Amino acid sequence: MNEKTVPSDESPGAGPGRISSRLIHDGRVVHLSVDRVRFPDGKEGELELIRHRGASAVVPILGSLDDPDPEVVMVHQYRYAAGGYVFEIPAGLPRDGEDWESCARRELEEETGYTGREFTPLARFFTTPGFTNEEIHLFLATGLTGGQVRRDEDEYIEVVHLPLSSVRGMMQGGEIVDGKSMVGLLYLDRFLRDGG
Repeated sequence: MNEKTVPSDESPGAGPGRISSRLIHDGRVVHLSVDRVRFPDGKEGELELIRHRGASAVVPILGSLDDPDPEVVMVHQYRYAAGGYVFEIPAGLPRDGEDWESCARRELEEETGYTGREFTPLARFFTTPGFTNEEIHLFLATGLTGGQVRRDEDEYIEVVHLPLSSVRGMMQGGEIVDGKSMVGLLYLDRFLRDGG
C-alpha cells in the first residue's frame, strides 16, 4: 500500500475541515485518502475520500429546442463498473489547463463525431458527496455539425440519436440509469423545454 501524509488545509483551532490526510492510492483518475477531519461540533474523526479532478458533460441536441420532439445525441458505452453497456450523454475529464467548456467541446467531438456551435452552461453538481469531491460541469450543445471521432483506446461506444420523448420513457423504464445523464436530460426537459 502506497501511503504518505499530505499537509492539512486547516490551521489548528479552525472550524470544520481537514486536519491531516493520509494518501492511500494515487491513480490515473482517482486519489484515495483517509482524512482526519474536524466536524462542525468540534469533534474529530476519520473519513475516506476519493479526490477527483472533475469532468464536463454535455447534452447535445440535433435541431432546435423549439422542435416538438428534439433529438438527443447519446452514447451507448461499455462501462466495466456498471457490468455492461450504459446509455450516457458525452462526458470526460479535462486535460491539463483545459477549461470546462473546452473539455465539453472536445469530448462531444471525440465521442460522437459532432461539433457544437453553441455551448450553454447549465449546472454543476457533485456526483456522490458522501465519499468523493467529483464535480460535473453540465452544458447544452446546439448547432451540431459533423466533426471527427477520436475515442480513447478503452472506449467502446455506439452513437445513438433518440427523440426526447423516447429518452423520457427510457428514464422511467430504467433503461437510462447513469446519474449525470439523468441530471442533464431532466434539466433539458424540465427547465429548457417546459420553461421552468
